[in-house]
Amino acid sequence: MIRHCVFIRFRPEITREDKVAIFDEIVALKARLPGFMAAHIGGNVSPEVGMDKGFSEGFIVDFTDAAARDAYLEDEEHRKTGAKIVAAAEGGVAGIFVYDLEIAD
Repeated sequence: MIRHCVFIRFRPEITREDKVAIFDEIVALKARLPGFMAAHIGGNVSPEVGMDKGFSEGFIVDFTDAAARDAYLEDEEHRKTGAKIVAAAEGGVAGIFVYDLEIAD
């Protein structure tokens, strides 16, 4: 399994509604993409103040394998949503942190 973790440092003027719309688009991809197992979305709730380095919101998507993750990355709808995330992030790509984990069965 691949756990695709995306953390975002949103620009201050991005509204809650804008964020919800972006995250809803991520969730909607599950119905279209084989191997997209689950999406988890939310804000940082860690009590370790400052450790998030400003990446206070994000999502995690679980995929059956690397091939399913790669299909998601190449998907046209994902690319459109990704462009919205870049536009909403503080500093563009600099305001996004992506980390994938391979989870053994």
